[in-house]
Amino acid sequence: MDTHITESFRIPPASLQAIPYVFLIVIVPLYDTLFVPFARKITGHESGITPLQRIGVGLFLVTFSMVSATIMEKKRRHEALNMNQTLSIFWIAPQFIIFGMSEMFTAVGLVEFFYTQSLKGMQTFLTSITYCSYSFGFYLSSLLVSLVNKITSTKGGDGVGGCLHDNNINKDKLDLFYWLLAALSFLNFLNYLFWSRCYSNNPSLSTISQEGHPQSSMESRQHNDVSVDNSIP
Repeated sequence: MDTHITESFRIPPASLQAIPYVFLIVIVPLYDTLFVPFARKITGHESGITPLQRIGVGLFLVTFSMVSATIMEKKRRHEALNMNQTLSIFWIAPQFIIFGMSEMFTAVGLVEFFYTQSLKGMQTFLTSITYCSYSFGFYLSSLLVSLVNKITSTKGGDGVGGCLHDNNINKDKLDLFYWLLAALSFLNFLNYLFWSRCYSNNPSLSTISQEGHPQSSMESRQHNDVSVDNSIP
């Protein structure tokens, strides 16, 4: 793709990873100031929606990020092979923006869930487990590429090939691989729905997990009433 911003400056392709995080800087304040108060009026929940609902929305958006990547890659490949044209690299920005929105819902929902629904002292451990799962996912991605190449390979007289065998993306079928990732993302979302529906929210843990606020206002009033009653002879 064309990486030129000006005639003399090219944007490094790896720097596109910054798009979702720059987008988060803009969207998170809007989410807190606009969406949360609006959703709070409807749901009555302090955060607008529950942590599990946030995670679910984030996992669902990942599917659209992969669909966007599929459509864009198919368009890029068509323009390169049939029109002999190179698209601007910013055409793939939408998939990074959708991914940023997904990260906002999923990451924030996970942290909120761990700090309101886990026992004291377990929050940091559970958060670290999340990042360990990310690193494990990066390892599995390499395994998935190898597996796809092996399954889609065709043995003939000239050797062995696969959807991602060549180093030329105009020859590879990267759009088909993105479709696979979209399908796996949707299956992951359905799997999450199954397990999240089995979970029962524990409001007592939410109260315990708030540092400096071990008791709710109702519990405080009840404690004061008991103290007054004990002081009466």
